[in-house]
Amino acid sequence: RLAGDPWLKPYTDYEFERLAKEGKKRLAVVTPAFVSDCLETLEEIAMEGKEQFEEAGGEHYIHIPCLNERDDWVALMATWIRDWQTQHILPV
Repeated sequence: RLAGDPWLKPYTDYEFERLAKEGKKRLAVVTPAFVSDCLETLEEIAMEGKEQFEEAGGEHYIHIPCLNERDDWVALMATWIRDWQTQHILPV
């Protein structure tokens, strides 16, 4: 979180704890705002999130990886770029 700037709520770390305390034992987490894993997804969500959830009573936590360099994802992005270039009459 950045000092002075509002951040999206509810905060993920609070949610991990809240869900476990409400009796949720299993949690699968995906980060759709990220297309590739980075320190935030790997350390804060995958590692610290698991620790927070389990310390609060959760039993099974899984972090679902981002799309990263999956062939189908890269192919889709390439298609989007080619389509955009065609629509905007840019040289390929």
